[in-house]
Amino acid sequence: MPSTNLLYHLLLAVLIPITTAFPIPLLHPRQSVATLCSETGYWSGSGYEVNNNNWGASSATSGSQCTYVDSASSSGVAWHTTWTWEGGETDVKSFAYSGLQVERGHTIAAIGGLETEVKWAYNTTEGVRANVAYDFFTDEDPERETTGGDYELMLWLAKYGDIQPIGSTDASATLAGHDWDYYVGNKSDGMRVYSFVAISQIDSFSGDIKEFFDYVTDHDGFPAETQNLIVFDFGSEAFTGGPTELTVSSFTASMDT
Repeated sequence: MPSTNLLYHLLLAVLIPITTAFPIPLLHPRQSVATLCSETGYWSGSGYEVNNNNWGASSATSGSQCTYVDSASSSGVAWHTTWTWEGGETDVKSFAYSGLQVERGHTIAAIGGLETEVKWAYNTTEGVRANVAYDFFTDEDPERETTGGDYELMLWLAKYGDIQPIGSTDASATLAGHDWDYYVGNKSDGMRVYSFVAISQIDSFSGDIKEFFDYVTDHDGFPAETQNLIVFDFGSEAFTGGPTELTVSSFTASMDT
């Protein structure tokens, strides 16, 4: 009977050539708290939420998107999303986002501050048509569904390709330490939209969103006394392009009520 030592060396002689010719693939180093690949794939925890939100996917001729929650705690959430979309050039296919779970019943005027910080990066933007933006909805009804509202306020930290906000540019402003072009317009359902588009791309943002609400109140008569905050999100509106990956390494948000 062969010795145990001999069997060991015979086994090595067989396995080493196999593993050299066919190396075992390494697992993706990033471990996810949640994987969201359905159109409305949703996760919540620690006061935050993440949504794959492929709400306009039907306008694409082909494509797909998945969003992954990488980590989460009461101090913030990290996530990434991968997508490819073709067709329907002028239509938004998705707005994958992280958001603060908003405590209802607070008007913009009554909120003392809306502090937030975010750090993000796209791994490639060649051929990509998309923005990277904060998105806020308000409504006179504090219990309004988050799919709509009376007013929308957006902060475009970056844009790629020939896309533009709703409406037309109205002015320029310096807020939260950055310069912005200011757009005003209306959606087909009558929702009033205020958009601040960063003149220079902002990869890391920190500021109080109340500054922007104060601006639209003073500049355009936004009714802060009667409008309740219902949505506080950050993500990317994807039109066409890819494959590409957006990584949000850190998103934090808070309401001072």
